Amino acid sequence: MQDGQEGRKRRQRMRSLAIAWALGALVILFFIVTIVRLGGNVAVRPL
Repeated sequence: MQDGQEGRKRRQRMRSLAIAWALGALVILFFIVTIVRLGGNVAVRPL
């Protein structure tokens, strides 16, 4: 019975890591899309 418990925990951890990676990739994708839409010179503006 112990092996089943460890296998389930391992699968749950792998699933959690996959979700974390997917969320991180989405954040990076949204950031890149936002920068592209605003243009490269958005940081070069007078304050």
